[in-house]
Amino acid sequence: MAVTPLTQFLFNVFITIAVLVTLYTCNFYYLVLLSKQRRKYQQTELGSPTITIQLPIYNEKYVAARLVNAVCSMDYPKEKMCIQVLDDSDDDTYDILENLVVDYRQKGFDISHIRRADRKGYKAGALRNAMKFVKGDFVAIFDADFIPPDWFLKKAIPYFAKPEIGLIQCKWGHVNEKYSALTQAQALSLDLHFLIEQKAKSNSHLYMSFNGTAGIWRRECIEDAGGWHTATLVEDLDLSYRAQMKGWKCLFLADIVVDAELPVQMNAAKRQQFRWAKGSIQCAIKLLGDVAIKKIPFDTKIQAFVQLTRHIVHPLMLIQFLILPILLSSKFNLYVVSVLPLLTIVAYLAMGPVVYIMIIRNLWAQRWKSKTLAYFYLIFYSAGMSVNNTVAVFDAFLGKKNEFLRTPKYGIVNNTDDWRDKAYNLPFTKTTLLELFFGVYGILGIFISIFSGNPIFAPLIGIQTLGYFYISYLSISHTTFKKNKSQLLRNITKAEKMANTYYKLAMVGIIGFISFGAFMAYYGYQHDVYPLDQSRGLLDRIKATDDTQVITEYLNNIKTLLPQEGNPVWIFPTETTDFGKIQGDLENMISSVDKISTVPQDSSSFQTGMINIHERAKELRLHLLDATPYMYVSFSNIVFSSLWIAVILGIFAVLKRKKERLKSYEMSDEV
Repeated sequence: MAVTPLTQFLFNVFITIAVLVTLYTCNFYYLVLLSKQRRKYQQTELGSPTITIQLPIYNEKYVAARLVNAVCSMDYPKEKMCIQVLDDSDDDTYDILENLVVDYRQKGFDISHIRRADRKGYKAGALRNAMKFVKGDFVAIFDADFIPPDWFLKKAIPYFAKPEIGLIQCKWGHVNEKYSALTQAQALSLDLHFLIEQKAKSNSHLYMSFNGTAGIWRRECIEDAGGWHTATLVEDLDLSYRAQMKGWKCLFLADIVVDAELPVQMNAAKRQQFRWAKGSIQCAIKLLGDVAIKKIPFDTKIQAFVQLTRHIVHPLMLIQFLILPILLSSKFNLYVVSVLPLLTIVAYLAMGPVVYIMIIRNLWAQRWKSKTLAYFYLIFYSAGMSVNNTVAVFDAFLGKKNEFLRTPKYGIVNNTDDWRDKAYNLPFTKTTLLELFFGVYGILGIFISIFSGNPIFAPLIGIQTLGYFYISYLSISHTTFKKNKSQLLRNITKAEKMANTYYKLAMVGIIGFISFGAFMAYYGYQHDVYPLDQSRGLLDRIKATDDTQVITEYLNNIKTLLPQEGNPVWIFPTETTDFGKIQGDLENMISSVDKISTVPQDSSSFQTGMINIHERAKELRLHLLDATPYMYVSFSNIVFSSLWIAVILGIFAVLKRKKERLKSYEMSDEV
């Protein structure tokens, strides 16, 4: 098999990415081993020290009261609790909390409703602002969707036995894990994070992170580390690393579980994942220089690098996904061992599902079957989410400033609870367009893997393809303009009807254009690329035969399959990829074969002529191999793709305009 410079370069990139992704995967398995260590943390009876409990809240009318009620129900002396409701809300949440705070204050609680003039710094800004009002030596933090148990403080505080303990992070529970496949996938992902990564790092000298909620800080630790910074979207990760670089120790307590609500809307889950991915890269840019020069163990430096940069796996996987069909269509040998191609799939299964299922069975002996089912949901969820997280990674590297966008919650606990008629629902974004593009490209990749004689790669491409369609489908289907129930019962305005109609029409239009794009991709492959693959196959057959009649038939077939003129390399074209010249070479070969057919087959002239024909067939095959990758980026394909994207962007633009009109209508109606 001949290798062109382009395919060799792409193969080198492909293999480099495979090695990097494998290293990140192996690091997770290393943490699995560390997490198996049994370690008991020292506890000391500290009595009932004064604790400040901070509740950062922004527009959480469905869950804010539940949080405040849970905190005020804690089995802890209320004179020892300083409760700070850090409320930046600009909707009904403010009134709910104001009335609740007044009520609990009258009952003797030290509870304050802290408001700011603006949301500068977002959650980190609210926490930093509230530090000047902190009482006592400890600060507990709970996000709005969490429900701390009444025994939480009494059980957690004794773990601050040693003075170097600066943070205690507790495990997240999930009140709505069984709500849908989406929530099951998220729950498993978070559980693996806590029970493997956090536990492993807590058991060792590796740096672990604060997860932003369900934890308690030593006040001195926060101040010594420099307080809350607002430069990144993950202020929790930032502060915990700065604290550990100062010598503080962080603990993870798996036996203290604080229930919380998982996002039930796909667009909300994507927003949360985006914030985490972008924030991690921002922290990598901000902190890795300090980590590198600090006098800390080398393996701690390595693990810090891995944790802060692990989201680069998402763009790497996308690049690999784009490269694979091109290599397959170029007949590049991708098998790990050429004689045993199944080893490629076996290696993938061994490094992925098999090991993960073993880990799941070890962690959840009684529930491992249901968790294994959730793992298969997680495979598609993680694959499809790679587009969203790739955008986040590039945003971070490019230094793009983003607003801290909260993840909306709806107070969903039971499987019968509905969220679609509530406020805070998020529409799908332009990222959905990219997910659809990769889904369509994946379908093309599956066809290429089959037609190129590499069907073994079709399942690998198919997993990611299904993931992209799964994420994009839920992003669109979870989009709504509905108001809450009480408003719906009173009145459905003309603007709301129009908005919902526009969204339904948009969904039909997008699905139609996706289907049309998939058909055109398949047609384009069949019409432009597949004929070149067939022609290369016929040239291979010509090299293997001395039958002049068969060779002539093959050459005539190739002439029919290939374009009569044109050059796919439309920027800096070369003669070797000019189809007009290739057609001329085929004509010359046919003439040469006709002359050879008149010569006795046992003569030296016949043998010499055949060697010449075989060499020319080999050369033509190389020229077609050079031309094949450029058929994907032909001028017509670029124009069609641009028009296809422009139409879908146009649909997004119309939706955005209609949404703004709806908002302005509602505001004027409220006034």
